[in-house]
Parts: sequence; C-alpha cells; structure tokens
Amino acid sequence: MTNQYETATFAGGRFWYLVRPFIEMEGTEEVISGYAHAASKPDGEEHNNHHQTNYREAVQIKYNPEITSYNNLLHVFWRQIDPTDAGGQFNDRGQRYAPAVFYHNENQKRQAEEAKYDLENSSRFQPSVAVEILQLEHFSHASEFHQYFYKKHPFRYKLLAARSKREGALKEIWKDTQKDRELRERLTPIQYEVTQLNKTEMPYENEYWDNEREGLYVDIVSGEPLFTTKDQYDAGCGWPSFTRPVNKNNIKEEMDVSHDIVRTEVRSREADSHLGHLFLDGPVKEGGLRYCINSAALRFIPVEELEKEGYGEYKKFI
Repeated sequence: MTNQYETATFAGGRFWYLVRPFIEMEGTEEVISGYAHAASKPDGEEHNNHHQTNYREAVQIKYNPEITSYNNLLHVFWRQIDPTDAGGQFNDRGQRYAPAVFYHNENQKRQAEEAKYDLENSSRFQPSVAVEILQLEHFSHASEFHQYFYKKHPFRYKLLAARSKREGALKEIWKDTQKDRELRERLTPIQYEVTQLNKTEMPYENEYWDNEREGLYVDIVSGEPLFTTKDQYDAGCGWPSFTRPVNKNNIKEEMDVSHDIVRTEVRSREADSHLGHLFLDGPVKEGGLRYCINSAALRFIPVEELEKEGYGEYKKFI
C-alpha cells in the first residue's frame, strides 16, 4: 500500500461544520480548518479580519486514495451544504461562508465539474447549483483554537450549529423523498413527528408508559431491537423508561442543546430515528441511567410472538 496521500479542499460555511463528516470517513488522515484564497496570494497573516474579502473558510483534507476516492469526498461535501446558496450557508452569511470546490489539479477539476453537472441535471435543485469550482492558489491554517472545534468545545459547537439552522435544513434539502413519502404513509402522524422531526409525545397519553406485558421493543421504522420489558420501570414521568438498552450497538447518543440546555439525545443507529433522551436519575442499583423513550418510536412484540416475528434470540433477555 502506498504512503502517498492526496489533498482536497472544500468551502461550505463555517469550517467547523465540515470537519467531522470528513474525519469520520474511512481513508482520511486529517482535516485542517483554514482559509482558502481564489484570486490573490496571502500576506502571511491568518485572514480572519474584515479587510480581507477574497478568502473563504474552508477545510483541507489529507486522504489515502487507495482507501477512498475524490468522488467519495465530493459526495460527502455536497451533503454538507445548500448547493443553491452562493451568498453563504444557512444563517452564516457573506463571501467568507460561500461554498466552493477548490481543485488541486485538472483531474479534481474534471470530477468536480462532472459532479456539479450531475446535480444540476438531477432536477433536485431549483434554482440551479451555485457552487463555484476554483483553482486553489493558497491555503492558510486557522489557529489551533479552531482545529477540531467540535471535539474541543462540544457544547459551543452544538449550540452554534443549532442557531445556524444548518442541521435541520440539510435534512430537508437532502432527504430521500421517496423514503419520506413511504414513511408518511406507513407511520401515524405522531410516529412520524417523533422519529423524523424530533418531537415529543404527551406524557401519560402514549401507548407503552404503563405496559405490563413481557416483550421486546423495536424501532418503529427499522425494527432494530432496542429495549425489553425486563429493563423497563415506572419512573413517574409518563413515558416508557428503561435502565439499559438490550443492545448498546443499536443506539447512539448525541448532545442536544435544542432548548439551550445540555441533554443527551437517544437515536437508533440504523434508522436514525429520534427515540428520546438519556438522564442520570435512574435506579442507582441498576447503574443510575434512565432512558426516557417515546412510545411512538417503538413497536412492541410480546414475548410469545418473538419467534414468529424473527426475534427469538431475544427471549433470553426477557
């Protein structure tokens, strides 16, 4: 295997938001936040002052072409931006936040132009794609404070991301319209609102908060096994509460600052359904955790039906 890495550079709003999607890709070695210049050489300073107008916040990615490709990077890049917005990105406005692909060679230029052409002819975007494809003439690193900001300052990062309206807008822009239509047809309104729009159902007015039957709860969207009644208890909150998931690998926990407070959101891993929140006020003897889950995100399978439904292996957990 070659040790020869290649470099790609993209601009798409605040550089903080582009780091995590790329560093989590297999084959990327590092992602540096900085400033890309399209038309002039820099003067050696970090160009984050109001007198510099020809730069954009960008990320520079070092990647292994034997593991991932430039086209894969382009695919991820498009899905981090609104390709029709040339005046910035979401609530971050101005030239410094305008999206662009900065190519390093003619091969990258060709692939970027082909990808842009495909987007323009996909009928997904009206008006047309406004992302510029520009030759990179210089890239200067941002200060250490800005590097991997999402790891160093997770609360501030999530708060700024929420206020930028970025995450919600991206989900709407890039959603699979056919899948979304199928979900709307298959799910009840409250099931759709909870799992897809992060809503919360009413306490004590939901299906499973006081369930006394033995069985398994699975994701209403994907069928992923999530919780069992063995770990369910009455927390006095009006929602189904659990001390632990039946399979930790089937859920993911994310910081939630939607109400300007820090909470831990619980989502299913495969379907990415919003399930509820995790709190630290659960039974001490059981580890102190309380998974507070919306009934609308769950489908209940009674223990006597597990074999028929294909979940027989989970009998031993009940």
